[in-house]
Amino acid sequence: MAEQNTGPVETGADMDYAEHEKTYKMFLSLAKFGTLGCIVIMIGMAVGFFTAAGFISATLLTIILFAIGFYFLR
Repeated sequence: MAEQNTGPVETGADMDYAEHEKTYKMFLSLAKFGTLGCIVIMIGMAVGFFTAAGFISATLLTIILFAIGFYFLR
């Protein structure tokens, strides 16, 4: 059966704030590095498809840009 609570829901169970903050930091990291990955891949594709640089140069540029972005976003 359902438990009958007479008080407000907010005063029920204690929150695990440490786990909440850990999850939020993981979400922010995923959003940050996911955005970096999308932007770097789009730049690499633009260089590879619309310039005479070629596949190898575009791949190297993508790896270098991702490494630089990762360094600055840490």
